[in-house]
Amino acid sequence: MGNLLALLLLFTGLAVAQDIIVAAATDMSAALPELAARYTKKTGQAVKVSFGSSGNLSNQIRNGAPFDVFFSADEDYPRQLIAEGLASKDTLYRYAIGRLVLWVPSHSLLELSKLGMHALLDPSVKKVSIANPATAPYGRAAEAALRHFGIYDRISSRLVLGENVSQAAQFVESGNAQAGLIALSHALAPALKDKGRYWTVPLDAYPTLNQAAVVLSKSKQQDAARKFLDFLRGPEATSLLTSYGFSLPAEKR
Repeated sequence: MGNLLALLLLFTGLAVAQDIIVAAATDMSAALPELAARYTKKTGQAVKVSFGSSGNLSNQIRNGAPFDVFFSADEDYPRQLIAEGLASKDTLYRYAIGRLVLWVPSHSLLELSKLGMHALLDPSVKKVSIANPATAPYGRAAEAALRHFGIYDRISSRLVLGENVSQAAQFVESGNAQAGLIALSHALAPALKDKGRYWTVPLDAYPTLNQAAVVLSKSKQQDAARKFLDFLRGPEATSLLTSYGFSLPAEKR
């Protein structure tokens, strides 16, 4: 009887400590695993992360993907899910503002600091990678920035579209593109920061990348998911986000 009780308590404990599953935009691919690791160390709560473009993740949620929390690079996606009854309005939290940069490998001769976006007109630039504007907020930001500087029509035939902004960064790193418009968080991440250099695209060149997180309505881990978002509001999490180049919004809602 004692052994049976112990097993029941063990399984009950395992149910309570079930992993939180977080769906997140790929510009968080360096910062979020670190945040999750710190949270797990602090609380014992395991956090699993699945990355993708914000648009694709939204569709996965609509199709029943078993996520608990959604981190989007564009707060319109979580707002749409709230309107559809798929996310909890009271949990919506604008956690950061993303930044777009023009990134080139270290060996590139392009003078980014002098030419900025117009460096893409150099004949040596055969391919320019951006995220797919149809599903990725950073892709829409990249297209808007190219139009802002009046060069979109001149280089559109050279654009290579990544499924998400992380893949756009990989295209440049691998040499499949000579330059890319990617997230500042990728440029500052350990995987890329020593492999290239970047020019920060002015904020007035593209729509603000307001990023927001929300707890999903069908989550079976409502309390645990909300506690993870509470951790995100704290000084430890916000400090880490700023170290990856994210700006903190003046208005958090």
